[in-house]
Amino acid sequence: MMRIVIITSSRKGTASYCLPLLLAKANCMVVKVVLNQNQKRNKLLFYKKKLKKIFRIGILGAINGIRIRKWFHRDHVDGFVLQDIELLCKQNNIPFEAVPFLNSQRTVEIVQQCEPDLGLSLGNSYISSKIFSVPVYGMLNIHGEVLPDFQNAQSVIWQLFEGKAETGYTIHKIDKGIDTGDIIMQEKFPLVFKDSLSETVSENCKIILQRSAEGIILVLNNFKHHLQNAYKQGKGKTYTTPTFWQYLKIRKQYRKLLRSGKTLG
Repeated sequence: MMRIVIITSSRKGTASYCLPLLLAKANCMVVKVVLNQNQKRNKLLFYKKKLKKIFRIGILGAINGIRIRKWFHRDHVDGFVLQDIELLCKQNNIPFEAVPFLNSQRTVEIVQQCEPDLGLSLGNSYISSKIFSVPVYGMLNIHGEVLPDFQNAQSVIWQLFEGKAETGYTIHKIDKGIDTGDIIMQEKFPLVFKDSLSETVSENCKIILQRSAEGIILVLNNFKHHLQNAYKQGKGKTYTTPTFWQYLKIRKQYRKLLRSGKTLG
């Protein structure tokens, strides 16, 4: 049975949904869950990066990015209420530890002490090689979009921007890039259109979460087969928070696809 360590940066998110399913369905042992508390190691550098991003996407883009953030947050999924990950670990007797920074030396030490066969990144930003290289088979990440076409992209909105009526998820190995590692599994499926753009994004994010959770279970239950059939990504395209003008195009494309006869969910 594979020994799995989970790293997450959210108390209620992908890990909260996936953990109960992994315990019930996956042929693995979760040896520890590590929660990144997202403290700022270097506040000056952090705010410099924020300002640089604001200059890139504009003030209106930054304000709109904050506004639409709630579209991607989930408290429940089809009746399943997402619980605090620490509480879930306590209920299931899984060792848990919170660390102040994702790529801290303490995180490295925890992963080393676990002696894991595999790491799972569920809802994190960039993970350093000093961490993802520790497990025997490295680490896997669930990216809620199709790779390599939508690297570093928020789910759904950039598919709409490109005028596509499908979405998907990708399970890939973590390497030194962002969403650039070898693809282990990928699934594409049609977008479900709702009465508004915000509802459409929220509904499809729930679907992505559900289907990607089932996908990671399939991978873990036949891991060596999937690992042997992993393949490298081609040239990708990277996205970030949309500018205000890009957001207007997303809304326009959403209405266009809706009028073209896509079925309302």
